[in-house]
Amino acid sequence: MTKRIPIIATLVVVLAVATMIGLGVWQLQRKTLKEALLVQYSAASKQPAVTWPTVPLPDKMPLFRKSSVMCLKVVRWESVSGKNAGGKAGFAHMAHCQVSGGEGPGAKVGIGWSARPEKPEWGGGPVSGVIAPDNQSVIRLIADTAPDGLEKLAPPSPDSISNNHLLYAIQWFFFAFVAALIYVLALRKRMAGR
Repeated sequence: MTKRIPIIATLVVVLAVATMIGLGVWQLQRKTLKEALLVQYSAASKQPAVTWPTVPLPDKMPLFRKSSVMCLKVVRWESVSGKNAGGKAGFAHMAHCQVSGGEGPGAKVGIGWSARPEKPEWGGGPVSGVIAPDNQSVIRLIADTAPDGLEKLAPPSPDSISNNHLLYAIQWFFFAFVAALIYVLALRKRMAGR
């Protein structure tokens, strides 16, 4: 009796392998886009300062551009892990500022660094710095100078943005290869009648 190739199992494996290859190709496309974005971000520091965007547009993010805000009042403080300009680990102090008469979402400002998480004694004022990405507020301004009692934060850099898309693509292609190999070995074993 001849053994037949299992249609449903073959279809599932072919679809899975095709999906994994598609994900690998997608990661290669993302790698190209990320490289172009990183070149743009690297050039941003040489461009003129921009007005602080109260509502940043996702397709026109002014990351790594110089900007300034007038922090009328600190609404709340947040201390997160961060490094000073010398690379020492400690706490980055983020001031959530009221700007332009309290309208809009305000601004998140990385005002300075200290070794302790205690809230700084800073009530606001003009701040100039560099726009950096932020997981919660989309963007934040990292101050060029720190007020008394704090040290300057490490300046934001495009080098901190990872570009692992080539590794992800290789991983998806490897998964596709392994899935196909396992299927071929299982099919050979089945056809041999073991």
